[in-house]
Amino acid sequence: MAIDAVSANSSVARERSAIGAGGPLAVAGSADGKPEAAECALHVDGVERRFGRQQALRGVSLHVCAGERVALLGPNGAGKTTLVRSICGRVRPDAGRILLFGHSVRDPKAKHLLGVVPQEIAVYPDLSARENLRVFGRLHGLRGPQLQQRVEQLLEWIGLADRAQQLVGTFSGGMKRRVNIACGVLHRPRILLLDEPTVGVDPQSRQRIFEMLDQLWAEGTALVLTTHHLEEAEAHSDRIVIIDHGQVIAEGTLEQLIQATVGPQKQLAVRLKEVPLNLPSGLRWDSKQQWVVGPIDDVAGQLPLLLQRLEQLGGQIEDVQLFAPNLHHVFLNLTGRELRE
Repeated sequence: MAIDAVSANSSVARERSAIGAGGPLAVAGSADGKPEAAECALHVDGVERRFGRQQALRGVSLHVCAGERVALLGPNGAGKTTLVRSICGRVRPDAGRILLFGHSVRDPKAKHLLGVVPQEIAVYPDLSARENLRVFGRLHGLRGPQLQQRVEQLLEWIGLADRAQQLVGTFSGGMKRRVNIACGVLHRPRILLLDEPTVGVDPQSRQRIFEMLDQLWAEGTALVLTTHHLEEAEAHSDRIVIIDHGQVIAEGTLEQLIQATVGPQKQLAVRLKEVPLNLPSGLRWDSKQQWVVGPIDDVAGQLPLLLQRLEQLGGQIEDVQLFAPNLHHVFLNLTGRELRE
């Protein structure tokens, strides 16, 4: 059963998006606290998909509110790729429904509501940055002065106006990624689906990409991010959805997920030059890590006493570290394995 922890940020995101759109949302939420389908930027309801004997999706249900940032996580083989392709309309589910602002993904009206940035760079290497944007703009129905203005705006936005005439094939990985994102947002989508948008790029390029995405979010675009970098999900999402074995197994804010799984208790690790035979109650020797470890609730009150007791027992302290539970601990607790396998 999934951990049903609906983010309090959802209502804030909806309110901010409504203000940016010029008026309040007038659709009430459902009785269980989750938004109605018509209120959602993305509404996935009971989606199933089978490939031969393999059941890739087993009744997946999730929602993304207008203006919300949601990270979609899961181990390899969990069903993320099939779900993403279903949302894009590339895979037809065997059962269930997928709606974009109340429209079926198969409805032509939904086409311009969704922007997609695929994991594989989907631009033409033998065209310039400007030519790529023009091509993708025309594919989205932009023409004439509107297309020209939008292309020039996005070249400035991705920081490549001075490289606009150069072939994309000559660009670095980070520059290609920025062009890739620009091609996905030319038509001003109301929800943007990003599949591993920072894979294979350097830290500076990753920071620039998220600055761009933060700006889109601030302007009211809902973002759905799949990533293998858990720190990205922590820093750049309002809510996290974890999928495994074709099902949503948990969703909520990071704080809600921590509370519902590993708990908020911090872990203490002490490296000793000399380890005493007897350790204070609650601490144990981790032979693998070569540290004395244990839980700690009150850092200010407990830590000085624990360190003093270790020294009294003959321990010579070399280093002290405190670890707060994070998304990595939650993920392992729920799936029992590393994100990459």
